[in-house]
Amino acid sequence: MFGIYLKRELGRRKKAALVIALGLALGIALVITVNSVSAGMTQAQDKVLKSLYGLGTDMTVTKARTAPTSGSSGGPNFKFDAKSSSGSTQSSDRVQTQGGQALKSTLVTKVAAQKGVESAVGALSLNVTKVNGSFTQGKAQSSSGSSNSGGGGQGQPGGGTSTGQPQVQGGGANFNVNSYSVAGVDVAHQGLGPLASMKITSGKTFTSAQTGTKAAVVSKSYAKEKKYKVGSTFKISGTKFTVIGIATPDSSESDTDVFIPLKLAQTLGDAKNQVTTIYVKAADSKQISTVKKEITSNISGTTVTTSADLASTVSGSLSTASSLATSVGKWLSIAVLVAAFLVAALLTSSAVSRRVREFGTLKALGWPSRNVTRQVVGESMVNGLFGGALGIALGVGAAYVVTAISPKLTAQVGSTTGGGGGMGGGPGGGGPGQQASQNTLEIALTAPVSLTTIALAVGLAVTGGLIAGAMGGWRASRMRPADALRSVS
Repeated sequence: MFGIYLKRELGRRKKAALVIALGLALGIALVITVNSVSAGMTQAQDKVLKSLYGLGTDMTVTKARTAPTSGSSGGPNFKFDAKSSSGSTQSSDRVQTQGGQALKSTLVTKVAAQKGVESAVGALSLNVTKVNGSFTQGKAQSSSGSSNSGGGGQGQPGGGTSTGQPQVQGGGANFNVNSYSVAGVDVAHQGLGPLASMKITSGKTFTSAQTGTKAAVVSKSYAKEKKYKVGSTFKISGTKFTVIGIATPDSSESDTDVFIPLKLAQTLGDAKNQVTTIYVKAADSKQISTVKKEITSNISGTTVTTSADLASTVSGSLSTASSLATSVGKWLSIAVLVAAFLVAALLTSSAVSRRVREFGTLKALGWPSRNVTRQVVGESMVNGLFGGALGIALGVGAAYVVTAISPKLTAQVGSTTGGGGGMGGGPGGGGPGQQASQNTLEIALTAPVSLTTIALAVGLAVTGGLIAGAMGGWRASRMRPADALRSVS
């Protein structure tokens, strides 16, 4: 009986039901769209952090570089043997650690033993400056001239020729300078560290047994610049490396050009048993701040930087759009949703007022007030669910359009620390210690719709139906049979 009556009454009031459902649908669709775009912003920011930070990395441990002592110079210096042959090419590599001050490798084990740490891996960041070219020896030439005067000159009766001092002409130097970044990675634990955010697109990566193998993985951009391919060879300070793989960053750009085994990097950088960055993964992602305090208190002199610290430095259109979606978008969604609920409640209450004769007659026939209330709430719930289904369809459609368009957003990572190693410890880490111009990334925005968002939409639809039904049902339950008789003309 209830279902038949419900179906008949909804069929008689299609326009009113449609208006109520549309109002709820618009509010729900806006909530879905804003939540989906906000989720896309979060994913975009995660892509930025992972590409700079390393996939799976929750925090890094570094140490700020100390100021140079008086009289010392940290600038590049190159020494060449004197070679007179202009056809001989001379070359020299300068390899130095980059990022923060070097840490002892034993600290990696100590960090891994801290409470709340799942794993820790050390990496060494190097900067290689290669200078090669040749000198050209100049030639000494004498300048001569003659003078013929009728009366002759002093010391030169009758005229003659004078010869000046020999002068060196020609010669010089022609050298090329190539600077690139190298990351020494722990080949036994590649799931954490600078190589974790890279995807091998050609060749292969290291095996756990290649700790001392003179093999290298190079980034796609650097390989293109140098025309490297799998099997190509190059030298660093006289050590010959073979390219075994070409890697592409999972997102954005990588600051590291070459990846080599950690032990070889330590040898090249004269940093035996040292690392510049310790990558840390927490056992529980919700306890990162607690783990940070644990490491800071137990290992003095180090700087612990979490993904949250780096996230606060992300600027550009990504940050602006994220702020708008978080603040303006959510408040706008709430305002529209509240308005939709109120409109649905007022329309339902107004519809009850126009059904005085109907409800009064039902009460005169013996319907209790609870049955009348149930009838009104039932109609409102159906309107709410219909509005929710329509709102979900509109919201998912809007999210799909955003994903299809994929607007481009830029993200810049500024500096959060003074001059020490940043996130990732220099090249490969893309840390805050680097200039923002070196970390300008372009991210495609998506709007993923999660099951949680759909569940939220269903909950809002049910809530809207209950609010409208409660208001209309309360008014209907107060009607008396006499009201129906008075309405008869």
